[in-house]
Amino acid sequence: MKSRYDVIIIGAGHNGLVTAAYLARAGRKVLVLERREVIGGCVVTEELWPGFKVSTASYVNSLFRPEIIRDLELKRHGFAMIPRSPSSFTPLPDGRYLLMGPDKEMTRREVSKFSKKDAENLPKYEAMLERVASFLEPMLVQTPPNPWSMAPGNLLRLAKIAWNFRRLGADGKQALEILTGAANPILDRWFESEEVKTTISTDAIIGAFATPSMPGTAYVLFHHVMGECDGARGVWGYVRGGMGALSNAIASAATERGAEIKVSAAVSRILVKDGRAMGVALANGDEYAADRVVSCVDAHVTFLQLMDGKDLPTDFIESVKHLDYSSASCKINLALAEVPNFTCLPGSGVGPQHHGTIHISPNRTYIEKAFDCAKYGYLSESPVIEATIPSSLDDTVAPKGKHVMSLFTQYFPYKLASDAGSLEENKRRYAERCIDLMSEYAPNFRKAVIDYQVLAPVDLEKTFGLTGGNIMQGVMSLSSLSFMRPLPGYADYRTPIRGLYLCGAATHPGGGVMGACGYNAAREILNDR
Repeated sequence: MKSRYDVIIIGAGHNGLVTAAYLARAGRKVLVLERREVIGGCVVTEELWPGFKVSTASYVNSLFRPEIIRDLELKRHGFAMIPRSPSSFTPLPDGRYLLMGPDKEMTRREVSKFSKKDAENLPKYEAMLERVASFLEPMLVQTPPNPWSMAPGNLLRLAKIAWNFRRLGADGKQALEILTGAANPILDRWFESEEVKTTISTDAIIGAFATPSMPGTAYVLFHHVMGECDGARGVWGYVRGGMGALSNAIASAATERGAEIKVSAAVSRILVKDGRAMGVALANGDEYAADRVVSCVDAHVTFLQLMDGKDLPTDFIESVKHLDYSSASCKINLALAEVPNFTCLPGSGVGPQHHGTIHISPNRTYIEKAFDCAKYGYLSESPVIEATIPSSLDDTVAPKGKHVMSLFTQYFPYKLASDAGSLEENKRRYAERCIDLMSEYAPNFRKAVIDYQVLAPVDLEKTFGLTGGNIMQGVMSLSSLSFMRPLPGYADYRTPIRGLYLCGAATHPGGGVMGACGYNAAREILNDR
């Protein structure tokens, strides 16, 4: 054993760093071990090409918990947000376009171009979501109660949730549908314009191997409307300097309090003796001892790759083996010589159409057809694209006059059909198809592309340790939320092994750059002292 610590955290993803910062603040001796040469996990900035600083995986922020920003004084450590307005731009094949964002009057005018009724209903729809959020959002930073436990404290928490649900009144039915249903029926009730419904519906499928017509997508849609940007509710923004600046700020707060972070330190095994975690062994043979071990990686990696099966209950192992990591998300990062010049809203310089998310999906039938290819193991012929250009607002991430762009796309299957060709061939074809699609709306786009990187689900798994390439560390359906996440009976961040905890997105409240998983896990670890 090289050294002994109070707590060892496996993985320097943003949740692992949050856990480390809170434990160090409480006086614990903490060691964070990161397999890669850079901290942040999926919340990372990398200079892929000289001068181009790319948010390689996650790319926008809103969900990160404000209490963590305050507690850890992250702004003092360099964290700064850049709000986006407009936040959404949808170019359409017929030459029209739709802009939406926090500017209520602008959004009303834009939506009115497609439907005056929808322009009237949109504020009412948003108000309904706010009311439901007032019930659900506080639960993000609470440990889920165990419905199978008769402990008095647990029963009290269940009763409190039931009481708060009653206070929703008529909105209770809406909340239940959001938690269990498909996005399409909800959108169809509120809106009549297909353009408006399609623009909103893409949030329902981010990271999900699903379409808006499938149950469970309503919650994914709702999951993306919670949060804030510098106090403005529901506003998404860019992190100045790229997403890695957030991870660096959390790491700075943790190390300031005494936490130690080691990179290029791949954990190969969690050491267990007599049912208790004792430390970890690294791939290079080094071993570190600790009273507590906390894993920021997903349940599959933690229990099936880093542990000996004989140390875990057989039924628990079988349940972990059947967790759903379905995914078909593909991230394409590009360096651009200039911004896209859209036919529907021309302009060679940066304009409002470049500030927010650019949606390439003209209708929901387009989304369904894109999914049809992937479910049989083939690339979508016309992928769904959500594009962002952070350099349109942040001058620190690209050389002057040039830009970085992210294409978050669906659907690229994790498992390709046997006759689909090689992975590298499919990645090239897929990227070229996405560039062609963007060029249909912005004819200068192809010649603007200097270089690009393609991260298919297999690459996301290999690079970031995301089983199946699932960016949420497991699907975000009702069967995998709250007290069911990652497994029934283990939603309190503890595991069958004493002294071993989970703190990543595999736990409640799940995926997204929230920090809530790490925040909640730290609280439970401190409660167990």
